Amino acid sequence: MKILVINCGSSSLKYQLINMETEDVMAKGLVERIGIEGSRIKHETIGKEKKTIETPMQDHKRALELVMESLTNEEYGAIKSLDEIDAVGHRVVHGGEDFAQSVIIDEKVLKGIEDNVEIAPLHNPPNIMGIKACQRLLPNVKQVAVFDTAFHQTMPAESYIYALPYEYYEKYKIRRFGFHGTSHKYITNRAAEMLGKDVNEVNLITCHLGNGSSICAVKNGKSIDTSMGFTPLEGLAMGTRCGDLDPAILPFLMEKENLSTDEINTLINKKSGVLGISGVSSDFRDIEAARDEGNKRAKLALDIFEKRVRGYIGSYMTELDHVDAIVFTAGVGENSIEMRESIVNGLKSLGIKIDTERNNVRGEDKLISADDSSIKIFVIPTNEELMIARDTKALVEA
Repeated sequence: MKILVINCGSSSLKYQLINMETEDVMAKGLVERIGIEGSRIKHETIGKEKKTIETPMQDHKRALELVMESLTNEEYGAIKSLDEIDAVGHRVVHGGEDFAQSVIIDEKVLKGIEDNVEIAPLHNPPNIMGIKACQRLLPNVKQVAVFDTAFHQTMPAESYIYALPYEYYEKYKIRRFGFHGTSHKYITNRAAEMLGKDVNEVNLITCHLGNGSSICAVKNGKSIDTSMGFTPLEGLAMGTRCGDLDPAILPFLMEKENLSTDEINTLINKKSGVLGISGVSSDFRDIEAARDEGNKRAKLALDIFEKRVRGYIGSYMTELDHVDAIVFTAGVGENSIEMRESIVNGLKSLGIKIDTERNNVRGEDKLISADDSSIKIFVIPTNEELMIARDTKALVEA
C-alpha cells in the first residue's frame, strides 16, 4: 500500500509518498510561495537526483497538480501512475471537540473541519483547500484527516477548562485543546516499544521542543494534560511565541503602546519568546552561539526556556502516579545535546540523571539517562508523516 501524506500551510505544502509495506519514504517534497510570485516545488525521489521547478502556482489545486506530475514523472518520479496511490492522509491542525481520532473524510467531516475555522483561522482553511484539491485530482481515492488536537481529546475537564465564566466554554468552546498531538502520539507508541511495554500501560512526559514547543503528560498511553492551550501560544517560551503570561499585561501594553488587537496578537505570536528576550534570533542554534560569545540576553532566553520545561515536567510528575520515561523530540529536543543536559541537570533533586556520554547523540532513538536515574530518559526523533500514514492505513483497511 502506498500512501500520500499532505500537510498544507497557507502558502506552502509538504508531502511524502510512503510505501506502507516497509514504511519507507519513496518521495518527498516542498511547495513554496503558493499564490505568491516566485513559487516553486522542490521534489526528491529517494535514490534519484533532487529536482526544483519554478513555475507560477495560483492556488493549492495547481500546487497539488504539480506534486502529482512530479511523483509520476518518467525521469525523477517515484511511481508510473497515480493509480498506485491507495490513500491520502491529510494533516489537519484543529479538530475542536468534534474529532477525538482520525477519520475518513466525507461531506460531514469536511463540514466539521470548516466549523472549526473560527478557532483555527490561520491553519484550517489551507488544510481544507488541500483536501478539496486532492478530492478533485484523486476522486476515487480515500482521503483521511489526522488532527493535531485529537490525541489530547482524552484530557479530563480539570485539565482543559479555564477559570473563566463557564458560559464562555458553552458558547465559544474556550478550553485547552493542545497541539502537536500527532507527534506526541508517535512518541508515545515508540517509547512503549523501547520500554518493552504495552502502549496502554505506559506513563510518560513527552517534550516536543522546537520553534513551537509543547509538553504532554501521558497516562496509560493517553494524553491527560498538555502545555499548549486554546491556541498554540500557551505554555513554554518558544521561538517567537511568549507562552505563559499574566493576561493583564496585554491590555496594559495595548494602552501604553496604542496597539490594536491585531498588533498585540502579532507581538505575542511573532515577536516574543526567545527572539523577543534575546534580540538575536528565533533559532536556538543562533542563540546558543550568541550565548557562547558572552551575550547575556541570549543566555537569559535559554535559561527561561529551560526553566519552563523543568517546571512543566515537575508539574506533570504530580499528575502521574509514576513516570516510565521522559522523552525529548523535535528540532531542539532531538538535536541540542547541551539543552537536554542543562534541562535534566536541574531535575537532580527528583533523582533524574543524564549520562553525558549516552547524551552525545542527535536525531536517533536512544536511551540517554544514567543507570541510577530514577526515571528513564529517551531521545526519539518524531515522525508525524509516518503517524499520519499509519492512521490512514488503519482506517482504509478497516
